[in-house]
Amino acid sequence: MTRCPADYSPPKDLLKNRVMLVTGAGDGIGRAVSKGLAAHGASVILLGKTIKKLESVYDEIMQAGGPLPGIYPMDLMGAKYQDYEDLVGVLDKEYGRLDGLLHNAGILGERAPIEHHEIHIWQQVLQVNLTASFALTKACLELLYKSPDASVVFTGSSVGRKPRAYWGAYAVSKAGIEALSAMLADETEFRGTLRVNSINPGSVRTEMRRQASPAEDREKLPTPEQILPAYLYLFGPDSKGVTGQQFDAQL
Repeated sequence: MTRCPADYSPPKDLLKNRVMLVTGAGDGIGRAVSKGLAAHGASVILLGKTIKKLESVYDEIMQAGGPLPGIYPMDLMGAKYQDYEDLVGVLDKEYGRLDGLLHNAGILGERAPIEHHEIHIWQQVLQVNLTASFALTKACLELLYKSPDASVVFTGSSVGRKPRAYWGAYAVSKAGIEALSAMLADETEFRGTLRVNSINPGSVRTEMRRQASPAEDREKLPTPEQILPAYLYLFGPDSKGVTGQQFDAQL
């Protein structure tokens, strides 16, 4: 596994004039990263299914003096490929390129042994966590190729790297994400302008973590804001040339 440099402290203008798309931007890690990217100069397109949450993040970015963000409502559960192509059309018209893409949206599904796992829940988790990431990436590639220094970051997980009992479709979806990330990195390395990596946030104080481990003492977990440096490193120029790696957000 790889980690960002210890005590990484990015300059304020690290992402100036860069255009970033973040999925699952209304909550948790997606919300914190979106605000962090904007605070370092990026124009962030906030993608999520709950408009009210996206508007809240939008307002916080504006109040903090960040570049004008964009809002793009989309429910990945039911999205068709045409929906992704429509998104790319809007981004191309408004920005002309894409410098960063964070696949952060995801659902837990159910913690259950394989013999009791509901088929429809399995399919939902694979759709949101894996298939949507593939489809969105495929649709965005031409925009990413227009950037002189683009970065795609997939959200992995420790149970995707080493599956454990009862993590069901979630673990399988994250194993698929790790494979997709490594494959895309290998396919695009020759370009020299696109890097692709995965990041394991670890145990973080989010709603999904509460669902997965309800008995856990949440106060002992880091907040999404505390793992922000790893994301800034992966999206900024300091990680240029770093591709095909599995990162851990926590030391």
